[in-house]
Amino acid sequence: MSRVTNVNIDLIPSKDGLIGFARILIDNSICLGCIGIYKRLNKKGYHLTYPEKSGRQVFYPINIEMTRQIEQSVFGKLNDVLKRVKYDRYCSDDNTNDGF
Repeated sequence: MSRVTNVNIDLIPSKDGLIGFARILIDNSICLGCIGIYKRLNKKGYHLTYPEKSGRQVFYPINIEMTRQIEQSVFGKLNDVLKRVKYDRYCSDDNTNDGF
């Protein structure tokens, strides 16, 4: 099974829940970028969106195992980044976040 080998996070000024973008490396072989990171509205945590062109997704995970691996990798890195920058606008209401 493929695995996420690297994650980069670019934070942006929050707009409509969008707080940044993730770029992931799969098996040190393929880079997938422009993965949107959104703060969940009325809930704790974050969710991901994948890029679209002309209303069609460009790429996305096709099984639950890869979906979970990407989410865990991205949310783990996001939590590390948020601890360093301490931007309250990105954090959950209670300032704790388990990534889900």
